[in-house]
Amino acid sequence: MPELTLSADDRVLILAPHPDDETIATGGVIQQAVAMGLPLHLVYLTYGDNAETSFIAYRKRLMLRSTSVQGMGLVRHDEAVAAAGILGLSSDQLTFLGYPDFRTLKIWIEHWGDAPACESMFTRTSVVPYANAFRPGTPYKADEILADLETVIRGFQPTVVFTSHPGDHNPDHLALYLFTRVALWNLAQEMQPTLWPALVHHPHWPRPKNYRPDLAMLAPERLASGPAWRTVPLNTPQIETKHRAVQAHKTQLKLDRKLLDSFMRGNELFGDFHVEDLRTPRDPGATTTSQQPVASDQLTHAERLKFVGIEERAVWLDGDRFVVSLSFSRPVVEGVVAWVYLFGYRSDVPFARMPKLRLHHSEIKTALFDQGREITDPDFKVDVTHRRLTFSLPRSSLGDPQWLLASAQTRLADVPLDWVAWRVIALPGR
Repeated sequence: MPELTLSADDRVLILAPHPDDETIATGGVIQQAVAMGLPLHLVYLTYGDNAETSFIAYRKRLMLRSTSVQGMGLVRHDEAVAAAGILGLSSDQLTFLGYPDFRTLKIWIEHWGDAPACESMFTRTSVVPYANAFRPGTPYKADEILADLETVIRGFQPTVVFTSHPGDHNPDHLALYLFTRVALWNLAQEMQPTLWPALVHHPHWPRPKNYRPDLAMLAPERLASGPAWRTVPLNTPQIETKHRAVQAHKTQLKLDRKLLDSFMRGNELFGDFHVEDLRTPRDPGATTTSQQPVASDQLTHAERLKFVGIEERAVWLDGDRFVVSLSFSRPVVEGVVAWVYLFGYRSDVPFARMPKLRLHHSEIKTALFDQGREITDPDFKVDVTHRRLTFSLPRSSLGDPQWLLASAQTRLADVPLDWVAWRVIALPGR
């Protein structure tokens, strides 16, 4: 696996979804950048304040009062400051945005433009509640998250950006990757830093799930041949320092010490998917993603009985129409829903004004939504067979985009079952 190395003139920006992600994903990179004397800044999307199960383990009781949950957010803030100090950073190198834990993907999907601000799950607020955040009182809106990221990126002028991975199975990790992608597109005329995503949450990974610094961190089998992976080797002192830093995240150690310890390996792993390019006509002209469905080890027995996986996803252009086809491991049964997301980007249109489409498919109905609002498009065509869903719509329905951010997912009520990682699709220019 090729190595990822920093250069003497690099400026390193690390974007973390929650406190602790900076340590487990990039604790070694941070140490190497500090040792090289490189400018480095660390940004947290959330305070990690809605990780309810960790609060139960840490406080030994259920905490649902909004003030208590915000208090735990401040605890995790202080844990992050302590961990960063162990890795060699000072508090003035850290920025906390303060958006709602476990809600930022919902914000990405539904809360743009004129949509109301999102409400946090447990803090019972729709604005950033922390006085020590980047912009206290900022509404929980997608436009605001994007604006904050652009402000930080423009101010720091990074040459390399480390962020979360589009194949991650945590919603905040997915959201941060997507917001980062759009922010970098918006700033492309000013800078073009290299983007290196890091995976944290994926079913049955890493293995073995314990402290094994003698082993190398390898990509999960399902993603091994997808992203262009790079490795950052760590020496023994770097691994030990990283391990000491992760001990500062006491709330998370109470929840799942084995998971955090399993990232103490002889290397760190980074990589992104290649852009799926539909700009050059090909025969048959389809870009296909095949995968072996994998049920999360957190599903209950009843949920496993209704598990519907996505075995293949294909996208292509048929003239002026964009076509998506999904094949499932079994028919979509009662209670299971398949979602397909299509978010278009154009450099000459504010992203908030672009369509943000979600296809909703169940055994009862198939419908199209834009930011949570069901829409009627007479040019929307759908075909459903035993285990396959195919639909198409004109490019104009997507806003005539230059790029598409696309994903597919199956769910049972509020429980995610399976999904295809978010991918970037390049479309022919208009």
